[in-house]
Amino acid sequence: MATVRIPTPLRKLTNGKEEVSATGGTIGELIASLETLYPGIKERICDETGKVRRFVNIFANDEDIRFLKNLETPVKDSDEVSIVPAIAGGSSAGETVPGGAAAGETTSAG
Repeated sequence: MATVRIPTPLRKLTNGKEEVSATGGTIGELIASLETLYPGIKERICDETGKVRRFVNIFANDEDIRFLKNLETPVKDSDEVSIVPAIAGGSSAGETVPGGAAAGETTSAG
């Protein structure tokens, strides 16, 4: 069984476990196995068409599956798979945000 590292936002579905084991010959089969073991996890990882959501990254042994064979990426029992939510950036210091205040500053009404 491959080891799957679960990100904090999904751990409520894995009973708080940071790492779980799942079976499958490909990443897609591994996700199906996770869904059987932890119902609801697949919809957090994949969209309604079955593709990995844009804001979710999956790594097989530190390699992004998008640069391998995506959901068809082969998985061995000795592999470590990491599910990593993408992190969106915010405004940079000094950058103007709507309302005219620089990022990190507050305005007070008069």
